[in-house]
Amino acid sequence: MWRLPLDGEYQELIRSGIADIVNSGGRWGGAVTAAMFLKEFVDETPWIHLDIAGVAWLEENKSWIAKGPSGVPVRSLVEFVRGFEPKYEDGSKK
Repeated sequence: MWRLPLDGEYQELIRSGIADIVNSGGRWGGAVTAAMFLKEFVDETPWIHLDIAGVAWLEENKSWIAKGPSGVPVRSLVEFVRGFEPKYEDGSKK
């Protein structure tokens, strides 16, 4: 996981000739332009964009995992969320 660069140049990729914005930035920077699209609607609300579609489904069997839903990002997401557990003054999570 990493923080996507939400620079102005990507903002230009979601501009539309017939609407305010378009939900497609083209071929390049897809994860970033998707994040830029979401950013338009959140105001000051904390948010994240999880671009996990590429690892969500396997089209063929592998020697280490079956065809179909992979569950690849699940462990990473669980650990990410666990990082938000409240910590007490003594540093424990009790």
